[in-house]
Amino acid sequence: MPIEISRRIFHVKRNLILATLLSAIALLTTSCGTGDKIGSVSISATGASGGVINLAGLGGTLQLQVTANYTSGKLIDETNFATYTVTPEGVDDTGTPLPAPPLTLTINSTGMITAVDPAVCVWDNLGSTATPSWFYNGDYKIVATYRGFSSNPIFIPIASAADPITGQQGQCGPSNN
Repeated sequence: MPIEISRRIFHVKRNLILATLLSAIALLTTSCGTGDKIGSVSISATGASGGVINLAGLGGTLQLQVTANYTSGKLIDETNFATYTVTPEGVDDTGTPLPAPPLTLTINSTGMITAVDPAVCVWDNLGSTATPSWFYNGDYKIVATYRGFSSNPIFIPIASAADPITGQQGQCGPSNN
């Protein structure tokens, strides 16, 4: 009789060990146990043409995209789950410091930036109307945060007002053609 009891106990231990071993193998092969972690977060503006970012026109929009970059190389769009910090930098084309949002621009929880009143132009033309050479004096620096990771900043110049400088025919900033 003592032999049967010890066999039964040994049989239970063997099944427990086998179940534990199989669980560990399952976790390791599905990467649940290895911890695929966020390595960084990046931000970009979709719809910016020609490599130029310009929030053009009152009511104009730009869509931001926030990507979580995982250590495994996986990239996941987390735009709707990020929070955004917007900081005005510089001045408009009249030398007035840029106001803080929600003046001039707004950004919603899905990363959509919209130009709103009061309209401003941060661009200056060093060239002529026929051959413009644009540069900007101010922008809005935007940083996205997701799960404690902050993105690289993205700089958004804005052209929601007509340029008051004589000879510019109201043009503000590069065209998106």
